[in-house]
Amino acid sequence: MSADDILLETEDQMQKAIEASQRNFNTIRTGRANASLLDRIEIEYYDVPTALKALANISTPDASTLMIQPFDASTLSKIEKAISLSDVGLTPNNDGKVIRLNIPALTTERRQEFVKTAHKLAEEGRVSIRNQRRQGIDGIKKLEKAGEISEDESRDLQEEIQKLTDKYIAKLDQVLAAKEKDITTV
Repeated sequence: MSADDILLETEDQMQKAIEASQRNFNTIRTGRANASLLDRIEIEYYDVPTALKALANISTPDASTLMIQPFDASTLSKIEKAISLSDVGLTPNNDGKVIRLNIPALTTERRQEFVKTAHKLAEEGRVSIRNQRRQGIDGIKKLEKAGEISEDESRDLQEEIQKLTDKYIAKLDQVLAAKEKDITTV
């Protein structure tokens, strides 16, 4: 693997860490109905854990309601149970054909809890980015040890990886700030 390959791979992995953090942020409630709130919920369907969105149509008829309409009516009770047991904090209303989730307005305390959760998820993203930095620098050091690049090139490439790290952590902080604003806006 060449030094350019290591840089490209490191940057690609850092971008994926940002995208994963963004997906995690989308699962945090903001007071508005959003189908991505249910992304982490899985249902045992024929003894296989299956994502809720693969088993049902999830729609938002209004700003404070999520409606879940299963493709297979026999899964209705399993979906209801999975939502009740999840960390979403919503009570499902089952009318025999669809499940409705009413999204209550968030209290100030609840908003602050969600902000803390967002910060925790952002820190996980930062750790992932730093791990990619470490792997990239280790790869550069191996090339230097093998004599494929000089000491000066190694130092320059390590500085380049650090610049990438700073860039992607700043991007993650921007995404976090946007989510925090979204959560705290009444």
